[in-house]
Amino acid sequence: GKKFVSLQLLNRSFEMTKRNRKETVEKEKNQSEELNQIKNEGEPISGVQDEQLESSTNIDESITSSEDSSIKAVEAKLAEMNDKYLRLSAEFDNYRKRTIREKADLIKSAGEDILFNILPVLDNFERALSAIKSTSDPEAIKEGVVLIHGKFKEFLSQRGIKEIETLNMPFDPDLHDAITKIPVISKDQQGTVMDVVEKGYYLNDKIIRHSKVVVGEYTEPGTSGETS
Repeated sequence: GKKFVSLQLLNRSFEMTKRNRKETVEKEKNQSEELNQIKNEGEPISGVQDEQLESSTNIDESITSSEDSSIKAVEAKLAEMNDKYLRLSAEFDNYRKRTIREKADLIKSAGEDILFNILPVLDNFERALSAIKSTSDPEAIKEGVVLIHGKFKEFLSQRGIKEIETLNMPFDPDLHDAITKIPVISKDQQGTVMDVVEKGYYLNDKIIRHSKVVVGEYTEPGTSGETS
């Protein structure tokens, strides 16, 4: 009986040991599977993080590259505009100098032309002076002076000089300078140019000298007043 009980105890102990070993193996197996699962689950997360990090790095590089490109583009545009400004400035300076030179040449040429064409008038005056010394005929001297005067007026007319019509014309402050007034007997002569002290002239359509004139002033008979 004792042997049977011992055998049963031994058998029970063996079963318990076997069961514990099986449980331990299963537990280790479960732990191993859990570790593998955790490892497998962790790998995609790590991959996503790597992809995100790589994507972020690529974005930073792209932004930096874009900024560099923009800066280079602005610098190139600035250099181009600066070059255009320098060229335009140089061209304008050359144009200004050329215009000044051409204007000076034009004035010089115009002066030379006037002086050259006025020399015949001087020649005529010298001839007239010589004739005065050798003649006592006043009519010949008069004709010579009239001739010189006509030649000189012709010379001025060819260059656009024209006399302002003044005598017996209504006084016009745009054309005339009134230096005094004189009384007139007719009311129609009120404000009329009665005398010309100094003639005025146009150069083409521009007034280069106003006429200095005396203007008529009418006073009603029987009225007293001062006239200037």
